[in-house]
Amino acid sequence: MNRTAPSTDLDDLPAVAPSSPPSPAGDWILRGSPLFMRATVALFTAGLATFALLYCVQPILPVLSQQFALSPAQSSLSLSIATGLMALGLLVTGPLSDAVGRKPVMVTALALAACCTLLAAQMHSWHAILLMRGLTGLALSGVAAVAMTWLSEEIHPSMVAFAMGLYISGNSIGGMSGRLVSGVLTDVSNWRMAMTLLGCFALAAALMFARLLPASRHFRPASLRPRSLLIHFRLHWRDDGLPLLFATGFLLMGAFVTLFNYIGYRLMANPWHLSQATVGLLSVVYLTGSWSSPRAGALTARLGRGPVMLLATAVMLSGLLITLAAPLWLIVTGMMLFTAGFFAAHAVASGWVGLRARRARGQASSLYLFSYYLGSSVAGTVGGYCWHAGGWPGITLFITALLLLALLAGWRLQRRTP
Repeated sequence: MNRTAPSTDLDDLPAVAPSSPPSPAGDWILRGSPLFMRATVALFTAGLATFALLYCVQPILPVLSQQFALSPAQSSLSLSIATGLMALGLLVTGPLSDAVGRKPVMVTALALAACCTLLAAQMHSWHAILLMRGLTGLALSGVAAVAMTWLSEEIHPSMVAFAMGLYISGNSIGGMSGRLVSGVLTDVSNWRMAMTLLGCFALAAALMFARLLPASRHFRPASLRPRSLLIHFRLHWRDDGLPLLFATGFLLMGAFVTLFNYIGYRLMANPWHLSQATVGLLSVVYLTGSWSSPRAGALTARLGRGPVMLLATAVMLSGLLITLAAPLWLIVTGMMLFTAGFFAAHAVASGWVGLRARRARGQASSLYLFSYYLGSSVAGTVGGYCWHAGGWPGITLFITALLLLALLAGWRLQRRTP
C-alpha cells in the first residue's frame, strides 16, 4: 500500500517561479559591462542619499539637546525613531517589492523620504520633528532592503560580494556626507539649512536613480497573501544560518550607532572642547568603511565568509578599546578601525543573507535589515543611559558586550553553514 508523504510548508505555497531562476550566463549583469557600471552608479547614489538622510541628525544631537532642552537619550530619539520605523517598514517593503517589482518601490521610497526631510526642516515642535523623522525612516525602508535583493537577483553570483561591497561603500559615504554636511552647516548656519540641502540632494538622487538603474531581468512576482508571507517567514527562521545573521546585524549595528551617537558629547566636553563643525568633520572616518567593504567582499572568495566576518568584528572591538585613550589622535584612530571593521562585517553578512535565502529573498533581506535597524534604535537609545551612568567607559562596556555576542554568533554561524 502506498503511503502519502506528510505535508510541509513548501507544499502549501502557491506555484510561483523562484525569485532568481537559473538563467544563461548572458542574462546576468557581469562586471565590466555598461549595465554593471549603470547599476553600481545608480545603487551607489541611492545608498549615499539614503544614509545621508538617515544619519544627518547624529552629529547635531548636542545642538538639538540645547535648543529643545533635551537629555542625550531624548535627543537620540531623532535618530532612533527613524531607524525604528525603518525597521518596521522593512517587514512590508521587502514583501511588497516581491509582488510589484524592485525599482518602482525604491524610486518612490527615496522621493518620499526626501520630501519628509524637507518638511522636518520647517518644523518648530520637537514632536513634529520626530514625526517627520519617523516618516523619513519608514520611507527609506523601501530602499534599504530592496537594493540588496536587486543585487542578489541581477548581478552574476560570482560578482555579488564585490557589487554588495560597492553598494555598502555608497552607504558609508552617504552616512559620512550626511553627518559632515549637517555638522559643518549647523556650525556656520543652522541645522534647518543643513536638512533642507540634504533633502534637495535626495530628490535629485531619486531622479538620477530612476534613469540609471537597469530594468530587472530575473524578477518574478510573488504572492502577497498573508498565508504565503507567514510560510516564508517560518522558512527563513528555520534555516541553519539566517537567524544567526539576523542576530549579527542587530548586534553590529547597535554597537556602531551607539559609538557615533555619543562620541560627539564626549569630544565637545573637557578636555577637548571641539566645535560642532570639528565633530562633523570627524565623519571622514567613514571613508575607511568605503575602503574596507568592497575589499571584504573580495576577500571572502579566498578565506570564506565566516572568517572574514569574525576578523572584521575583532577589528571593531580593537578600535573601540583604543577610543578609551585620552590623546585625540588615538581616539580618531580607534574610530577609523571601528568603522572599517563594521562596514566590512556588514558587507559580508548582508551578502550572505541573499545567498542563503531559498525563496522570497526580498523578505529575507527585510528580516536581516529589520534586525539591523532595530539594533540601531534599541541600542542607540539604551546607550544614552549608559552614557549618563558611566560616561565613555560605560558606553565602551556596553558596546563591548554587543561585540562579544556578535563574535559568538559569527563563530556559531561559521560552524553551522558553508
